[in-house]
Amino acid sequence: MDFAALMSKEISKKRGSSPTNEPAKKYMKRADVEAERKAQYLAEQSALEAQREAKAAQRRQKEEEEAEAAKLREEKKKKFIEELKIRREEQEAEEERARRKRLGLPELVKEESVEVDDDDIPEDELVEKLRAMGQPARLFGEGHRQRLRRFVRLGVVMTQGPIPTSLELVDEKDMKVGTVPKDIEGKKYLFRQLASYFTMVLKEWESALDKEKRDTFASKAAYNAMVSSKENMTPLFRKFEKGDLDEGVLEPIVEIVKAAQERRYVDANDGYLRLSIGKAAWPIGVTMVGIHERSAREKLHESDKGHVMGDEVTRKFLQSIKRCLSFAQVRWPPEDIRQLMG
Repeated sequence: MDFAALMSKEISKKRGSSPTNEPAKKYMKRADVEAERKAQYLAEQSALEAQREAKAAQRRQKEEEEAEAAKLREEKKKKFIEELKIRREEQEAEEERARRKRLGLPELVKEESVEVDDDDIPEDELVEKLRAMGQPARLFGEGHRQRLRRFVRLGVVMTQGPIPTSLELVDEKDMKVGTVPKDIEGKKYLFRQLASYFTMVLKEWESALDKEKRDTFASKAAYNAMVSSKENMTPLFRKFEKGDLDEGVLEPIVEIVKAAQERRYVDANDGYLRLSIGKAAWPIGVTMVGIHERSAREKLHESDKGHVMGDEVTRKFLQSIKRCLSFAQVRWPPEDIRQLMG
């Protein structure tokens, strides 16, 4: 068989057979390579994310279990402390009863405690209310239950305002004061009138400063003066609540407030000066003509002395009253210009 026959035979074999597998590509496109790399990267990231989520879930479960265990331990500890405290109180009560019985003393009558719920008032709100009432926020060794019981025993409803007070404030039409009454009920109503008037002035003062508040030195100084006046007048409000304000201070304050309500600010300022520095003669030169001190000499002008130097608290709230007068004549100017303070 010659070469041509062999070639034709091989060619016919190739044509007759249908190959199923195509040869592998020798070259690949860059887009295909990038797509394959991206798919592989996404698969790896998905696997890592699944691992992270599994670890986070395990960590959360472990933390929840630890928190639950800590909560149980804390509850057991509190329960144990309460039981120990009850046993100690019972033991002390038993010892006290035995001691009183041995000495022949009558038995103690157990005081009825005020039943309160610990969840009635949150701790922060309870502390704020006690501070607003002028009471200690926390006492030594006092827990939340005792603090709440103390607040309930006080039973004081504070009036909201620049200076919270337990006094029931009156309307503006009922704030007009007159003379100092002699009876107790009249004085209580007078204290309510005074507290209402100063509350109104402080509210107007604060509102006026809020409207004209600017980032200047004068504005900041005026605002600080108002805040200082509120703080310094708080002891005066506490004296109003207790009704223990000295007559020598109460009468001039009533005179000042009455003149201010009638827009006679010069007269109010005169009353303030008499209250603060008094009207006694200032000693100039020789004050005594003998070498011996006469008896009761210091009582001759005792009523003429001012109260501003009596103590620091009195001095501060008297100065705050003067600041209230200065604002009042701007907020409610007098009809007679001669009644403007200098």
